[in-house]
Amino acid sequence: MAASDLAALAALFADESRAAFLLALLDGRAWTAGELARHAGVAPSTASEHLGKLVGGGLLAEERQGRHRYVRLADPGIAQLVEDLAARSGPPAPARPRSLREASAGEAMARGRTCYDHLAGRLGTAIAEAMTVRGLLRQDTGFALTDRGLAWFEEQGVALVRKGRRPVARGCLDWTERRPHLAGTAGAALCRHALDTGWCVRIGSGRAVKVTPAGEAALGACLGIAARALR
Repeated sequence: MAASDLAALAALFADESRAAFLLALLDGRAWTAGELARHAGVAPSTASEHLGKLVGGGLLAEERQGRHRYVRLADPGIAQLVEDLAARSGPPAPARPRSLREASAGEAMARGRTCYDHLAGRLGTAIAEAMTVRGLLRQDTGFALTDRGLAWFEEQGVALVRKGRRPVARGCLDWTERRPHLAGTAGAALCRHALDTGWCVRIGSGRAVKVTPAGEAALGACLGIAARALR
């Protein structure tokens, strides 16, 4: 990559509205331009201009259904880049929530959320730590599942479908916890399993997730995670 290419890529992130779009799209869904405009508090024409730059720069993929235009993050690598930048930007400046609803939403995101297609927040880091303690995951020589870890996924009935060059396990620095959670193929598979089996449920239409009583029991039984650590 030439220096000019790197500068052009960095410039795509160097706008608050575009950054807000990218962070919103970490929920893994496709959003319309209008939804993103309302989310970032900008005019639809401004959002359309910014989205054109992000699509042209390869950060977003565009889909059209009828008269609706949807955008999503181009691939898991872009999601990783956005999350890594968010984690390395420093702790957020303390600010008083404007409402009880905003405070509750912020706490829910910190407690548990999806990061593109894997689990993050205190829930995600608790799972990564428990897997490491039990010898299922290694973090000392990079992030990698052990043989016991691969067998554990089979025992849980979680299929690890390997596609392309995406690693089986990757450490993703959590932007609220400042510790890694599990990403990669294994992280995505575990997130799908948690949602499909009802271990976790989504809260509203955003990224926040909540561990159910069934999930607390399952995570306690298979990983030894105390229920209080998930609340």
